[in-house]
Amino acid sequence: MKALILTPSSRTTEVRDIPAPTPGPGEVLIRVHAVALNPVDALYVQEPVAEQQQRVVGTDFAGIVVGASDELRGVADGRVQNGTRVAGFLQGASSANDRPGAFAEYATAPYDLLWTIPEGLSFEEAATISMCGLTAAQGIFDRFGLPGPFSAGQIVPSDDPINVLVYGSSTSLGQLAAQLVHRVGEASGRSIRLIGVASSSKHEFLRGAPYKYDYLVDYREQDWPEQVRRATGDNGVHFALDTISERDTVAKVHSTLNPQGKYHVFRSARGGGFDTANLAIQPIYGAVWEGLGVGIGYGHGVFFPAKPEAREFAAKFFDFLNSGAKENDVKLHPNPIRRMPGGLERIVPDGFALLTGLVIDRKGFGRTEDYMRPISAEKLVYTIE
Repeated sequence: MKALILTPSSRTTEVRDIPAPTPGPGEVLIRVHAVALNPVDALYVQEPVAEQQQRVVGTDFAGIVVGASDELRGVADGRVQNGTRVAGFLQGASSANDRPGAFAEYATAPYDLLWTIPEGLSFEEAATISMCGLTAAQGIFDRFGLPGPFSAGQIVPSDDPINVLVYGSSTSLGQLAAQLVHRVGEASGRSIRLIGVASSSKHEFLRGAPYKYDYLVDYREQDWPEQVRRATGDNGVHFALDTISERDTVAKVHSTLNPQGKYHVFRSARGGGFDTANLAIQPIYGAVWEGLGVGIGYGHGVFFPAKPEAREFAAKFFDFLNSGAKENDVKLHPNPIRRMPGGLERIVPDGFALLTGLVIDRKGFGRTEDYMRPISAEKLVYTIE
């Protein structure tokens, strides 16, 4: 098969012919039809943590099941059947320990960490959901402990609305998080006040279904934290997701919180260039890769052991996504997509160029092609022929 290969020692990538993978215990073989890009894909190509001679790059994918390991014969689950359209995510080069990647013509994955794509979604649309969807679910249901369709959770009884803030509401993560926050209201019976921070040019988009923000502010306005506090009736934000987590975004989100509030960041302090030492409430932080159920190595002796409970939570999340397939019920609506040309060969020179660096530093690239315009409320996707 052809695959996008990283050589960590030289920090170079190229599309090469390598042997197609063989599914291990509990895994299926997928013919990949589309992949979606995430900033982490570009980050660990430009600053490799992988230590092998070569690694397949990439996280999010969608395709068709074309094989399964022997012990899955007879398993009554559509996700192991040849011809089933599925989506999922892999860790790729985002670890020092050897993990498979998605940017290839074939990939293997545990069948219970996949979901069947409803007929109404294309491969490209489905590829946008898995990794960011699980990232949002981990924050909202697992780490915040809120109730949902696959998580019991608890909320302190009260008649007041639960104030939930999503900073970076138009990002891929923000769009999926908003949909899951509404599931908290459905599961708890409580009123949710969903507050978003995004460019004013995206406010109309975010007020509509399926996001349905109650209150939106523009991140460019210096007093946006004060606007948020006023919107909560000075009760403050109970739960906040900072999907950007760069420089001063963390302190500003912190300033909107209720004294007992919680907030989640999605980059490390070092990677995001922020310092929380003087903040009264410390952020919650965790790696989405925990959901794959294996240890995570970042080189230089940094290793996080496998968390079985995180693997169990991820399986429940993918069961939730999978449950709507027969009725063509889309449990999480995909991000708007930007179809990028050129397949595997153009991921690095085009797609990764658009994802380089901190979000707040990204500018134009002097390229005239329309598909190279700055990213705004879109997910970059490539079709794999």
